[in-house]
This record gives sequence, C-alpha cells and structure tokens, in this order.
Amino acid sequence: MATVINDANYKSFLESGKPVVIDFWAPWCGPCRSIAPIVEEVAEAYEGRAVIGKYNVDDDTDLGVEFGIRNIPTLLFFNKEGQMVDKHVGTITRDALTAKIDALL
Repeated sequence: MATVINDANYKSFLESGKPVVIDFWAPWCGPCRSIAPIVEEVAEAYEGRAVIGKYNVDDDTDLGVEFGIRNIPTLLFFNKEGQMVDKHVGTITRDALTAKIDALL
C-alpha cells in the first residue's frame, strides 16, 4: 500500500536513505484515479526498498507549492539523498514507473 505523505511527514521520508516517489493526486482527478492501481502495485513490489507515497493536493498544499506542482497527477522522484532527480506529469505505465524507480536503486 502506498504511504500517505503530507506536509507534516514528507521530510522524514526524504531523509530515510531510500528512493522516494511522491504521487500528487486528488480524489476528483480522473487521470489520478486511473494510475492509482499502478501506484499501489508498485508500492507493494518495492516495499522496503523504496518509499512510494501519495500526496493529496486537496488536503495539503505546502509541498505542492514548494515543488511548483501545477498539474496532477504529477510524480516526483527523489534519490537516496533526498534530492529530486526526476518529474513525470500525467499518466504513466507500470513499466515506465518501475524503470524510473529501478534507476534510483
């Protein structure tokens, strides 16, 4: 299951020493709902090796503002040092998502 990431806890995940993927989404967003099963599958597959989280832009705003999120879904990819190294806007296939994560491991 994907981790819930919010304004209060995101820094702890970025400091975890693991790659982090944050899915910026909202319940009303059709494309967000279409990739949700992929994000959940990938979160299970990479459990213990990477943090795969979901950030609800309706519930929190600080992180979205910090990274200039203007469209959802947006996926941000952080390396083990907590630095953002990649960004993907829009829907994504499971293979494309896992390839991006594998590059961070």
